[in-house]
Amino acid sequence: MASTETTSAAVRSGADTAADGTAARAGDIAGLEAGLDALESRVVDRQPWLRTAASKAFPPLIAIVIVLGLWQLAYHFELKPHYLLPSPVDVAHSLQQKWLEGTLLGFVWTSVSRGALGFVASVGLGTVLGLVVARVKVVRAAIGPILSGLQSLPSVAWVPAAIIWFGLSDATIYAVVLLGAVPSIANGLVAGVDQISPLYLRAGRTIGATGLTGVRHVLLPAALPGYIAGLKQGWAFSWRSLMAAELIVNAPDLGTGLGQLLEQGREFQDMSWVLAAILLILIVGIGIELLIFAPIERRVLRSRGLLVKS
Repeated sequence: MASTETTSAAVRSGADTAADGTAARAGDIAGLEAGLDALESRVVDRQPWLRTAASKAFPPLIAIVIVLGLWQLAYHFELKPHYLLPSPVDVAHSLQQKWLEGTLLGFVWTSVSRGALGFVASVGLGTVLGLVVARVKVVRAAIGPILSGLQSLPSVAWVPAAIIWFGLSDATIYAVVLLGAVPSIANGLVAGVDQISPLYLRAGRTIGATGLTGVRHVLLPAALPGYIAGLKQGWAFSWRSLMAAELIVNAPDLGTGLGQLLEQGREFQDMSWVLAAILLILIVGIGIELLIFAPIERRVLRSRGLLVKS
């Protein structure tokens, strides 16, 4: 009897030891997995805004200084005659003249307001079109390749057709902007929807999020990173399309935007004027991307743990 009890106690002790060993190994594996996850993706810590601004401002400033230096050297050694390649100082004087005339902000505002209105309309149309293409297989098979082809089509190709349809009017400019931006936004949303895990969609249907409710609370939030990328590209296409339209569609009653300003410089054969207009177009396009789209994209990526540092 005593022998039986001793054997049972030994068995229980061995089982407890084995269980403790298994638990320890499980804990080690869990710790190892957590450590690997931490190595693979670490969320970026917030840094002081001054340090962040300095780290992001210095590289572009250095690049600008280098470009201006090379430009001045080309002017100094007359790689082109001075009337064809003015110096940075000459371009700055041209901008100063427009500013003193009180017309510079008007040119910028005309183009920015057109671009903003056309972009907002493009977002509405492109979002609806992208959702339909992404969720309806027949529509995707029918017009998906067409959307990709329209995205690669240069916007300036639409200008002659738009002039024939709408004449020399604002409708022509907005038509070119829409035709240039809508395919990019729609394709960006389609790409975002394609990257959604089917688990999210099934979970949404399980809790009753179907139809417009599912689109609002499940589909669009899950596709947001791709959608934001599509919006950024859509703005770039919208701005390029606007400049192409303004270069060609030029009438006194339309007002003067940056594209018309560039065309006027060409008509007067004033390269300082032309380069100043190109510089303004570049500054406005980059500024809107950095001030509006870049912060939104960083916020979305940070909220999802996708903003990592190596």
